[in-house]
Amino acid sequence: MMQPVCRAATLLLLIAVLSSPPALSERGRKKVIHVSEDESGAVVVQTAPGKVVTHRGGTIILPCRYHYDMSAHDPAEIRLKWTKVMDPMSFVDVFVAMGKERRAFGSYRGRTALQEDGTGDASLIIRNVTLQDYGQYECEVTNELEDDTGMVKLDLEGVIFPYHPRLGRYTLNFQEAQEACLAQDGILASYDQLHKAWVEGMDWCNAGWLEDGSVQYPISRPRDECGRKDTPVGVRSYGYRHKEDERYDAFCFTSNLNGKVYFLKTYRKLSYPEALQACKKNGARVAKVGQLYAAWKIQLLDKCEAGWVEDGSIRYPIVNPRARCGGREPGVRNLGFPDKKYKLFGVYCYKKASEGPPKDGREEPGKWRPLQV
Repeated sequence: MMQPVCRAATLLLLIAVLSSPPALSERGRKKVIHVSEDESGAVVVQTAPGKVVTHRGGTIILPCRYHYDMSAHDPAEIRLKWTKVMDPMSFVDVFVAMGKERRAFGSYRGRTALQEDGTGDASLIIRNVTLQDYGQYECEVTNELEDDTGMVKLDLEGVIFPYHPRLGRYTLNFQEAQEACLAQDGILASYDQLHKAWVEGMDWCNAGWLEDGSVQYPISRPRDECGRKDTPVGVRSYGYRHKEDERYDAFCFTSNLNGKVYFLKTYRKLSYPEALQACKKNGARVAKVGQLYAAWKIQLLDKCEAGWVEDGSIRYPIVNPRARCGGREPGVRNLGFPDKKYKLFGVYCYKKASEGPPKDGREEPGKWRPLQV
């Protein structure tokens, strides 16, 4: 985006997507910033579009640089402010700096700091990135009279998973969908995340809420039961729906785990209450749906054994499809919500990295290896 600046003292903000180091999908690509002067002598700044990418638990730099007339302004008069853009008219304060003063807000306290790599560097460091950190950020630089802003998008590596509760399909309004995702170690997915999942082959015939209040679903194989066979592939949209009155499923998003999911070896099958106790005795807890998806997608957990997960459903993760393991495509198989008291299955447990290995000393599939940024 081209933005002329006419006053001599105007701040010129440079947003360059130059994370340290970039994520796998961004490696090998250099972002270029062009600074030039037009015929009137005004400086024109052009920034390359893009995003910074990390995962939950990682550390990321939101890059932001600025220039100003140092002869006209004391550096101590410059105010730097980072906010998160929730929607076009809603912002959440993240970090403010002026002179030697620094202040972080809300959940960003204790996790954020300025990089301060030389004059004009307003880049923000975020540590221990959470799912809720995903989104668009604004860097604002202000002196007494003038200001300029730039945008940086923070993206997360992770996995989309469709979700509905025991009550059945199309039972969640928007707030309930948000709560359902959070309860299963996720957040409502964005359109960009769902579109990326569709590009990678996701095909799901039930419409679900997204974070922006729209209802959509991805189709890779058109068929009559999913909006007619002769319709094109793509992410199909119902548009923006009434958040309180209308009910659909949810598309949730989760990211890297600070721990591991494993199938607990037991001498017999278990009811749901017995599964809760078995994981607890093993120093763990029953895995949530999002944790099982993350283990499948990121840790490559592959187990042809049906087991309880936290919401009372029966699931199992398949990385390498094979006979008698539920179909030709990789994915997390879902066998529904059986009676918790009388139906017997195995169980998938989740153990934080700091809690040590399973008590029996055996390494389960999908051993946790922390990703580095």
